[in-house]
Amino acid sequence: MWIAAAFITMVCFGANNTIFKWSTGMRVSKVHIQFFFYFVAFVLTLGFAIVNETVHLNVMTILLGALIGILNANGNIQMSKAFEKGPASLTSPLIGTNTIFPIVCAAFVFHEQITLIQWLGIVFMLGSAMAIQYSNEKKRRINYLPWMIRVCLAIVSFGILGILMKTTSYLHLNSLNILISMYGGGSIYLIICSVLTKEKWQRAEVNVGSIVGLISILGYSCYFYALKSGTASIVFPVVSLNCLVVVLAGFLLYKEKLKRYQVIGVLTAILGIIFTKL
Repeated sequence: MWIAAAFITMVCFGANNTIFKWSTGMRVSKVHIQFFFYFVAFVLTLGFAIVNETVHLNVMTILLGALIGILNANGNIQMSKAFEKGPASLTSPLIGTNTIFPIVCAAFVFHEQITLIQWLGIVFMLGSAMAIQYSNEKKRRINYLPWMIRVCLAIVSFGILGILMKTTSYLHLNSLNILISMYGGGSIYLIICSVLTKEKWQRAEVNVGSIVGLISILGYSCYFYALKSGTASIVFPVVSLNCLVVVLAGFLLYKEKLKRYQVIGVLTAILGIIFTKL
């Protein structure tokens, strides 16, 4: 059952990223979609915790959870904007290399040992990043810099998020309360972003955001169940393969084509992600 839960998490995370890619062509606000995603998830997780009398928020939980929510929201926004500048089948694996941050931090801050195979995974990811982004076609250079900037910002956001997630685990903080703080803090951050950008609200944003929120709750619920009931060294690689869903969607839905060396880069990026989780 826990392996099935890990696969459900992989599909959910990949489906959400695909929806973000799809929304880029719908002329809807990425900030507003994120807000409804966070708000729906916040209401449902808080309601579930209240019913089960498991709400135990403290200053540390609120601060860490809110910061995780802000980083996750910013990472998703940057990823969505990166989808506008480059193909989903390249963007998602590149952003997936953010796993380097928590691994290195775990070694130097939490004094965890990085195995030889994990170092090999890091080398694979860095090499694949260079291969994927390379292009000698002038057409690809038009949006190259904006695309790479968005990708780098997403990598940094998700990388720091991974470090903070490790911190919450190290401090033995309740995962449900972290999620409540995460969704609540993210909602406040996105409202502020909406006020600053002054984008028009649309009904489609409510529908898409709500769907993403429901999928996110299902994904995270299965994620925590899998980690609690199963073997983490198997769960992590399975969940990390959510980029495969985006890559597949890029081929099937958006008819994106890759060069041979870029296909190799995608495969080595995925292999690197797996190695770093072993």
